[in-house]
Amino acid sequence: MANLKGKVAIVTGAARGIGAEIAKKLASCGADVAVCDLKAEWCEETVKAIEGLGVRALGIGVNVAVTAEVDACVKEVIEKLGRVDIMVNNAGITKDGLLMRMSDEDWDAVLNVNLKGTFLFTRAVARPMMKNKPEPGGAIINIASVVGIMGNAGQANYTASKGGVIALTKTTAKELGSRNIRCNAVAPGFIQSKMTDVLPEEVKKSYMDMIPLKRFGTAEDIAKAVAWLAGDDAAYVTGQIISVNGGMLG
Repeated sequence: MANLKGKVAIVTGAARGIGAEIAKKLASCGADVAVCDLKAEWCEETVKAIEGLGVRALGIGVNVAVTAEVDACVKEVIEKLGRVDIMVNNAGITKDGLLMRMSDEDWDAVLNVNLKGTFLFTRAVARPMMKNKPEPGGAIINIASVVGIMGNAGQANYTASKGGVIALTKTTAKELGSRNIRCNAVAPGFIQSKMTDVLPEEVKKSYMDMIPLKRFGTAEDIAKAVAWLAGDDAAYVTGQIISVNGGMLG
């Protein structure tokens, strides 16, 4: 397990699901964690769980697509927790629909949260990470998706946003590498959740047929990959897309 003692992490979309699991995993590795989601009260359960692990936690309400809110969030984290070492851009939404029927509003909403939000937080934490002492540096981990690589019918906005996250990850790694800031992405496959639990059995079977390991992933599978990328064991890893999909896509 990664040793993140003394590190401070920000995790967006961390009130529930994959984001909450990531936040708790980083905390179990010793990191203090800022739990961020659209409303601060949504974060309370995750914050309590993290505090129960003996580290500091902070719940912050932030719209990741609004520059002023993102900048204020990072400022608050630094004021209250002292620094930023790990940034996990997990916040994301879906508004699925066929390309020809997709509204401008649904396109913009998904791109704003999933891609612009990742850009805004990456930009906001870059300078503070450069100023970290005794050595500058940090780890940025973006949550992409297997469909950002392979595409998926009915998700033009979502796949475009996640494909953009992948490209942004590679560019960030090239721009910030000289400052000892690493940037990688985790691309989940089909992850079991409350949302996927209600899918028709024939849909689940169609996905299962594509997965060599013959099981759906869990939020913990993603959290473990994020924790590894955040730690020193991945100190020479940057600009990479780590696919956690059970072999669904090579």
